[in-house]
Amino acid sequence: MKKALLLLTLLFMTLSYAQEIKQVPQISVAGEGKVKVVPDQATIIATVQTKGNNAKYIKKENDQQMEAVLKIIKKMNLAPADYRTQRVSLNPIFDYEKKKTTYNAIQTVEILLRDLSQYDALMEGLVDEGINRIDNVVFQSSKLAQHQSEARKLAIKDAKLKAEDYVSVLGQKVGKAMTILDNSQNYQPQSVCAMKTMAMDESAATRETLAAGEIMITANVSVSFILE
Repeated sequence: MKKALLLLTLLFMTLSYAQEIKQVPQISVAGEGKVKVVPDQATIIATVQTKGNNAKYIKKENDQQMEAVLKIIKKMNLAPADYRTQRVSLNPIFDYEKKKTTYNAIQTVEILLRDLSQYDALMEGLVDEGINRIDNVVFQSSKLAQHQSEARKLAIKDAKLKAEDYVSVLGQKVGKAMTILDNSQNYQPQSVCAMKTMAMDESAATRETLAAGEIMITANVSVSFILE
């Protein structure tokens, strides 16, 4: 009997507490913060691809071209930590109609270019020394964390402003925040579409080919405020 009475008492207290919590007046709104940034660096993924009938010769030719590419990168005074081999492969390709096997050798290098004024010179050098495929170019900011923090603050300000607009006609005020939920998606840098092949003639070598534009860094939040 005593246990049953205790359980009923606890249940009553729980329901009373839950009812009290539900009765707290509040408003929930979404906020968004956006920061436009001019990118100051880029990640370039470039490939040397060679094909032929002799696997040993093709691999050797591919190695020589990549060696020349790495020399060009070093001449640009890039830090050793800013470039790395991303992929190496040598694959047989069998032609069933001709009953013949050829070979495809690939080496891919990833380059972080911290000075975009070197972009055209680097691209020209890469192509001259054997790069025949640019797989991707991604523009980004070296101060990403700082810009993300600014975007989050703007998102909170936007949420509070929306809440104040809604309750201003009710004669109430926005109080302390009860909950903050970060709905931001992972930042995706601006990417230039991959190109299958790349070629450059003498007239194009002196052209300015880079138009980095701006990248948008966005933060999204959901905030619940107490109403006073």
